[in-house]
Amino acid sequence: MFETLSAPKLDGIIALMQAFADDPRENKVDLGVGVYRDAAGRTPVMRAVKAAEARIIEEQETKSYLSLAGDRAFLEVMESLLLGGAVPSARVAAVGTPGGTAAVRQICELIKRARPEATIWVSAQTWPNHLPLIAAAGLHSQPYRYLDRESGALDREGFFADLGQMATGDVVLLHGCCHNPTGVDLGLQDWAETAALLERRGVVPFVDMAYQGFGESLDADAGGLRHLSARLPEILVAASCSKNFGLYRERVGIAMAVVEPALRDTLAGTLAGLSRQSFAFPPDHGGRVVSTILRDTKLRNGWQSELDEMRMRVVENRRALSAAIQNETGSDRFGFIAAQHGMFSLLPLEPAEVETLRKNHAIYMLGDGRVNMAGLNAAAIERTARAIADVLRAR
Repeated sequence: MFETLSAPKLDGIIALMQAFADDPRENKVDLGVGVYRDAAGRTPVMRAVKAAEARIIEEQETKSYLSLAGDRAFLEVMESLLLGGAVPSARVAAVGTPGGTAAVRQICELIKRARPEATIWVSAQTWPNHLPLIAAAGLHSQPYRYLDRESGALDREGFFADLGQMATGDVVLLHGCCHNPTGVDLGLQDWAETAALLERRGVVPFVDMAYQGFGESLDADAGGLRHLSARLPEILVAASCSKNFGLYRERVGIAMAVVEPALRDTLAGTLAGLSRQSFAFPPDHGGRVVSTILRDTKLRNGWQSELDEMRMRVVENRRALSAAIQNETGSDRFGFIAAQHGMFSLLPLEPAEVETLRKNHAIYMLGDGRVNMAGLNAAAIERTARAIADVLRAR
């Protein structure tokens, strides 16, 4: 039976993780893996999470199944966190999922069931797993222009020109904030123009929100999503709590559809049915941690303060790396790093230069130049800046 199978190509991020682990050099720097790290290189358990978990362990009396949609309290607090009251709850259908990855896949399955001929438009630079998830659901994808590699900013002309080519019934996948891998976000005016264009074209937005709170603030980062939800009749959302709650291994996500009230129950039932066919009931522990934190004023304030600290550490790393590269090269070509948002930036380096950084300097990043700003500390910033200057001089 299985002799027909061939080993799949190893995921680039997983391969990089293995190569880094196998490297014996003590001064190696990991800028590849997309997790938050503190100055000591750890991915800590947040203080509010520890407190919520202690409360749950003390108070929880059963591990019995919940509904296919998951814990109602989790769905309600996530609706509030993401949408902020931009639309009435009567328009929102949602289910809990095993992480943001499963949320993206469930939304793709929903699209497949509702409109299998739809093209899913995806930014030319995007999270590496977007395209495989879309393809696995049997959907067709098409890229749209997003990043201007020279300026490190939005290719605004190309972006809106490509949105203008989308057909009625198509779906456009947008990063809600902290675009992965570019760090380039849409501004409020960009979101307004996007909403107006999608409304005219009859295109459905699909917003992937994986980093809320890592850009500017919880509310500011959700501004684009809320604007789209309030203006358009239909919007799809996949969100993750891996980053902003540090719940990576707990797999906490949500798949959401904002539709007209008459369609809400149909969408809720369809999403629950899709869950039944894949993982049945979503995991509960991480979602219960989230709802416990967000429904308790003291825990919520503590969590938000800690999240602000994490965000500011990334902001400071951005500024420091940008300044260090400018100091080493005498050029502000990498100045865009300081203006971008979230954990990632896409450096204008060739794959061969990325390989040189790994071999000669023990600095690890993805082959396209994506770096995780949270992987830096003071010593790593100086080493990385010198190494980048070195490879640039060799051009």
